Amino acid sequence: MTQPTFEIPPDRAGKSRFLHRLFIFTGLLSRISPVELLPISAAVVAISCWPWHAHRVTAAILSALFLLVNGGMLALLPIAGRSWGPVAPPLLGLTAIQLLLSWLLAWLMPGQSGLVLWSILNGALTVVAGYATWLEPFRLQVTQRSINLGLTAQTGERPLRLLHISDLHFEGFSPREAALLEAVETLAPDLIVLTGDYLNLSSVHDPASQAATRELLAQLKAPLGTYAIIGSPAVDVPEIIPRIFAGLPIHWLSNQTTAIKWQGRTLWLIGVECTLSWEKDRQLFQKLRQTVPPKSPTILLYHTPDLMPDVAAQGIDLYLAGHTHGGQLRLPLYGALFTSSRWGKRYEMGPYREAATTLYVSRGLGMEGLGAPRARFLAPPEIILWELG
Repeated sequence: MTQPTFEIPPDRAGKSRFLHRLFIFTGLLSRISPVELLPISAAVVAISCWPWHAHRVTAAILSALFLLVNGGMLALLPIAGRSWGPVAPPLLGLTAIQLLLSWLLAWLMPGQSGLVLWSILNGALTVVAGYATWLEPFRLQVTQRSINLGLTAQTGERPLRLLHISDLHFEGFSPREAALLEAVETLAPDLIVLTGDYLNLSSVHDPASQAATRELLAQLKAPLGTYAIIGSPAVDVPEIIPRIFAGLPIHWLSNQTTAIKWQGRTLWLIGVECTLSWEKDRQLFQKLRQTVPPKSPTILLYHTPDLMPDVAAQGIDLYLAGHTHGGQLRLPLYGALFTSSRWGKRYEMGPYREAATTLYVSRGLGMEGLGAPRARFLAPPEIILWELG
């Protein structure tokens, strides 16, 4: 894969949020070469062992060992074909936590007992990092949900099976993409909907990744068709995404509505282009809503959950979104650290019900890119199979 461009456009009109700026900053850190990491690593070892006084030699050995293990674990990911992120930014993040723990425990528990606890905590951190980078990103889950939309009024009629896929963030074929294709074949949905973010931020301008994304999308087929909307502007760049979809058997819903026939009844899909300009997007939604016959079963496809208050006020039956990745990195009991949503943690992942509207926020499949860690913790990738009755 070619080196990523760092001229990433703002993710909101005229500016970027803190999280988006952080992605760009970590992307710049990814330019640090392995040779340049050596003096940084030596400095980390020296700083980590300094507060341990009589145990400095032991602390230095332990610090160097954890740096070596963590660096090797991250460096092997692209070799194993699991992910393709840079080593420097996540390794620097892990070492920053290591440094903080070292000085904190040396202050609170000086002596051998503190050093032992520091070793245990560092080991736990390495185990968690290994799980979050090597295992969880590839544990694709199929979530099954059902909702009554009035499509099976008569006895014996079967529900429509709709598969919702979001946030592919593709940068290379990995076990996750293989699991996705296997699941689509096994589930045999009647209808597939895609709710944006098809490329990884690091692969947006990479021709090989674009071609491979097209190859992956071409395999997503269903009898009633596959429908797609655009995701975040910084990811689904307008001059790139149409080329990827051109000629594929996928229906592009760019501020459009369409009618799906099922057992003599009509299901409406509304696809709203995501600009991340809340006022503009909500006005587009309201305009499109007026084109759908009243009281018709209706599904909104919009990349983020940010329109939920307006959508619930308009009586849409089902609203399918992604964008948040469920936080991607979550803490036990607290949940998502970041969601990239206008509403923070209000709609971070899963189902929500307001008035007559059901919203489902998918955790999606892939990961952001640039220098951000290719990691998921307590937020495994998912696709959602809906039975629409």
